Amino acid sequence: MWPYHPDLLATPVPRYTSFPTAAEFAAIESDAYRTALESVEGNVSLYVHIPFCEAICFYCGCNTGAVGRRSRVESYLSALQTEIETVSALLPEGTRIARVAFGGGSPNAIAPADFARLVDTLALRFGLADPVMSIELDPRSMTRRWADTIQEVGIERASLGVQTFAPHCQATIGRIQSEELIRQGTEWLRAAGVTSLNFDLMYGLPRQTREDLLDSLRRTQALGADRIALFGYAHVPHLVPRQRVIDISDMPDQAERFEMAQLGFTHLCTHGYEPVGFDHFARAGDPLAAAALAGTLHRNFQGFTDDDAPNVIGLGASAISAFPQLLAQNEKNSGRYRMMATQGQLAAARGIARSGEDQRRGRIIESLLCSGGADVSRALLSEVCDSLAPFLERKLASLNGVRLAIAPEGLPYARTIAALFDPYRRESNRRFSSAV
Repeated sequence: MWPYHPDLLATPVPRYTSFPTAAEFAAIESDAYRTALESVEGNVSLYVHIPFCEAICFYCGCNTGAVGRRSRVESYLSALQTEIETVSALLPEGTRIARVAFGGGSPNAIAPADFARLVDTLALRFGLADPVMSIELDPRSMTRRWADTIQEVGIERASLGVQTFAPHCQATIGRIQSEELIRQGTEWLRAAGVTSLNFDLMYGLPRQTREDLLDSLRRTQALGADRIALFGYAHVPHLVPRQRVIDISDMPDQAERFEMAQLGFTHLCTHGYEPVGFDHFARAGDPLAAAALAGTLHRNFQGFTDDDAPNVIGLGASAISAFPQLLAQNEKNSGRYRMMATQGQLAAARGIARSGEDQRRGRIIESLLCSGGADVSRALLSEVCDSLAPFLERKLASLNGVRLAIAPEGLPYARTIAALFDPYRRESNRRFSSAV
């Protein structure tokens, strides 16, 4: 059983899909992004953002909008094609693209033929040679034709945004989808050659009970998900205005959220899944489980990953690129993005240079979240000693020389412990999500 210490969970903390986090981004010069592209060393992964959905869910914090008029989609895809040409031309000759991830929004909100053309452009401009490809999908807009296209372009990994199977919970978050719809999508994807299938699920939803969560987990198992991402719902209407529609009167409190997280973790770990960090799980044999067991797990803007590429290039509105020395985010506003990209300009508008100290702290934070431990310099330990003390005293973490380790009982506090090494958090006025 995990010990519950509400005082240690009282302060919201980042998810640390990067360090520094996007909350610290400020305006950057496009020359900084250009220089990072021109001086890339090592493998590169691509992230392609499709900011459209058939319908917008109340809970969603993604940069997305309703697909709407066909002309709007065509205009965006045309700008994206131009950005691909602009960015690919700046990379050093021989740069290898190891992975391509399509996210959003929902990539399957666009027409399958448009998606196939997009993949063709990526292959031509970046010289793709059998990269690992993944895609995020909305079960509500999944079709057989989309599955055929996924097979044709060779996508091996997919993620379905399920969130919950409970109809009353679906209604509260504006994502109504039947189990039959999800089952049909799953069958199509398996037939299309998808070998690693993830289900996104949530706990802490309005009107959600532990039995609701357990039922969703069991149905997910029955459908054969290879991976499960079990996120705590983050209600931050001051940052995500669409969440104001959600009635929070029946929202589980912090103690109940903690119990739900523990229930999910215990159930999955005793039913064939390996824990990957705190909120991800994978069946033994899945590449993500193998990376977690081998100590080669990483964390980037897509969450926990077995991708070890030192560079990620984001394409599309709001997409984030990550290099050892720079984080750069494209213009979020779709209209301004289209204008910049169509004119052949680099669309990066915000970001932050990563100093040597940032990179050192980032490695510590990533190691704590991915491996449950990190070597920390004595100078840094001295800096955080007072804040770290409560976790050591309560046996949630241990310190052996310069080796800081998170105890199994301390897993729910991993993000909070990692945040001790984030000097930006002490100065930031931005609120993040609850650690559990």
